[in-house]
Amino acid sequence: MPLSSTLMSTLSSLYFPPKSLFPKTYSTANALRHFLSLYPAKSLPLFTNFRPLSSLSAPSAVESEPLSSPSITPAVKTIDPLYLSCCLPERKPLKVAVLISGGVDSSVALRLLHAAGHSCTGFYLKIWFQEDFDNFWSECPWEEDLKYARTVCDQVDVPLEVVHLTDEYWNNVVSYIIDEYRYGRTPNPDVLCNTRIKFGAFVEAIGGMSFDFIASGHYAKSQLERLLFPLGCIRKEEVRGLARIFELPNQDRKDSQGICFLGKIKFSEFVARHIGEKEGVILEAETGDFLGTHKGFWFYTIGQRQGLRLPGGPWYVVEKDVENNVVFVSRNYFSVDKRRRVFRVGSLRWLNGAPPGQATQIQCKVRHGPDFYTCDLSLEEVDANGHEIGVVRLSKDDQGLAAGQFAAFYQDSTCLGSGVILESWDDQGFPVCDRALEIAKIEDKSQLGKPVKIKAVADSSNSKEEKDTLTSLDCEAQCLQTL
Repeated sequence: MPLSSTLMSTLSSLYFPPKSLFPKTYSTANALRHFLSLYPAKSLPLFTNFRPLSSLSAPSAVESEPLSSPSITPAVKTIDPLYLSCCLPERKPLKVAVLISGGVDSSVALRLLHAAGHSCTGFYLKIWFQEDFDNFWSECPWEEDLKYARTVCDQVDVPLEVVHLTDEYWNNVVSYIIDEYRYGRTPNPDVLCNTRIKFGAFVEAIGGMSFDFIASGHYAKSQLERLLFPLGCIRKEEVRGLARIFELPNQDRKDSQGICFLGKIKFSEFVARHIGEKEGVILEAETGDFLGTHKGFWFYTIGQRQGLRLPGGPWYVVEKDVENNVVFVSRNYFSVDKRRRVFRVGSLRWLNGAPPGQATQIQCKVRHGPDFYTCDLSLEEVDANGHEIGVVRLSKDDQGLAAGQFAAFYQDSTCLGSGVILESWDDQGFPVCDRALEIAKIEDKSQLGKPVKIKAVADSSNSKEEKDTLTSLDCEAQCLQTL
């Protein structure tokens, strides 16, 4: 069963706080100490402004006013032992801290651990900073999530704690996301949240509470000794069935999409609030023709086709000129001469501390989904921070390689490590004509006159593979839409 690239790239790119930030009594599993040895005290300190551990039980506005929730008291259910195989039932009873978001996955994970005979405590991570969005909503978006989390825990008398990590989330995830978009890259918020919050700040916060394991509702396995993934042995489609068996109140709730802390807020609105807007031009990559304007290159990602508002399409974002605030587009995104399969990757992290040997056959995963590429990896240099930089050559073309995304490397079903995509380039890289590059450098874009009117052409993305790729890319670009 394919493993989750988000989680496995998370585990292979873990940033832990420097040793100087740990209290003397702090104890971790051997695997966590291994990661600390990889990232010495001079590493970036990610854990700042921590609240005291007592804040885990501190009363809050939500906790002082109990939320109404469905009254469901399910009967005792018999679960196929196969579904419990990732819950260590043979070691019961374990004391397990379970991260629960109010969604179906984490709720099923908690119920499986409970069914396996373990002593569970639910933890809801409060990361919302709704005071920053007074004009966007009239009620707190996390209240519904917490309502479901409480109900799921109450069904089996599992205590629930609310952990306040708003500051940590802003310092370690949101500010990084804003900076990455400001520099024209497309970060992966899920990886950042997992490494720096779920398996970072949260682990730090409960370090003195003597839990045997920390559990999360992810579909992946790990060698880190303190982490449990109850859904690691279960396919996604089976989780809904288990939710119905457990009679969970959120069994029909839709899976979350986009960036978790924004809820229903469009990411374009959030970016506009923190980066602002700056008008730039949209140029056709092949001709340099002026097609229209945009409000900032940071609202667009490579492969995006929704939200361009250009006639004569479909158009796709193929390159960005960050220095001159220019977005290059094309209608020939899938033409043979414009496909790419080579990219540079940096900030490489290896789970065993060393890269795979040259003779090792490895696979690469560049986005969420089931697809893996066979690839070659050549390590060529080391950056200023001592991290390796390499060149990856995929066995097949991929049209959506975007700087800032994570690439995870595997040998069969074992994750070896991960890195951050720096740029894509090769002999088959998408060409931007000289005229377009020269026009992009013009300071006074008003002399370009009115946009060129181009007639529509038939959508050239006819193959199933191309349509699947487009669907994936459009999903990744949803939070950037200006519609």
